[in-house]
Amino acid sequence: MGRYVIGRLLQAVGVLWAAFTLSFAVLFLLPSDPVSVALDAAPGTPVDANAVAELKARYGLDQPLWQQYWTALTHAVRGDLGHSISNGQPVTRAIIEALPSTLALASTAMALALVFGGALACTAAYVRRPWVRGLLTSLPPVGAALPTFWVGLLLLQVFSFQLRLVPAFGGSGFAGTILPAITLAIPVGAVIAQVLYSGLDSTWRQPFVEVAFAKGASRRWVQLRHVLRPALTPALTVAGLWVGTVLAGSVVVENVFARAGLGRLTQNAVLYQDIPVVQGIVVLSALAFVLVNLAVDLVHPFLDPRVAPSGSSKERAHV
Repeated sequence: MGRYVIGRLLQAVGVLWAAFTLSFAVLFLLPSDPVSVALDAAPGTPVDANAVAELKARYGLDQPLWQQYWTALTHAVRGDLGHSISNGQPVTRAIIEALPSTLALASTAMALALVFGGALACTAAYVRRPWVRGLLTSLPPVGAALPTFWVGLLLLQVFSFQLRLVPAFGGSGFAGTILPAITLAIPVGAVIAQVLYSGLDSTWRQPFVEVAFAKGASRRWVQLRHVLRPALTPALTVAGLWVGTVLAGSVVVENVFARAGLGRLTQNAVLYQDIPVVQGIVVLSALAFVLVNLAVDLVHPFLDPRVAPSGSSKERAHV
């Protein structure tokens, strides 16, 4: 088990390094000059060359590309993501200030997706009436196909402008989080429901299910005790893969609902071509993706012994 954990940790480090390197290469190869954008006060106004040179020297942008990369990488390892070119604020501080709102939104959306996606899949696999099962299994493809921004605008129109149950823009607490969370949860929950139902449906056809019925177990007990556990493995894997999508979707949703968070920070960073801020957000998203998938990988052996890491030869001999 120790070798299995070490292997997963090394993979996580490799993913973080790859995300940092690729984002650095893509951002610095773009045909743009963030320093000129930061100094340009008005369209058509000439930029002072001395001010550009001074700002580039301050942020190390006048150094060779490999030296910029090495400096950024060594600082990032220590938790220093640099400073914003547009306002000089440390990127780490800007992300920490914007993170709680986005984290609350993303965690609520994932919780809703897991609960409602799992409930839909379990209900569809449990019922015996074909028309009810067909109706339930037709909902996830529709939810996965709906555009996120359209769902958000529709929820705003119904629950904010017509029913006036929640604030339309910039709300806080539960009332300001529930509509954006539902908007994010619908496509994620739809995919989780599809994968979980597929696993449940295939597991119901396994021979051990007939053995359980022969021993007198009820249908509910068989699903909860024998069918659900092995079917959870692929659903949890998909949920882990969608963490990055939820964080990326929060950028769109936070702008639709005018929420403060990483979405607004990303929008401003892209608008002003603030490379350190954009790269910091990319690294943060990769870190969240890696941590969640690492947790999923470590939980898998407990859910399904078939994916457990193989032990040593002595352990197998004792078994």
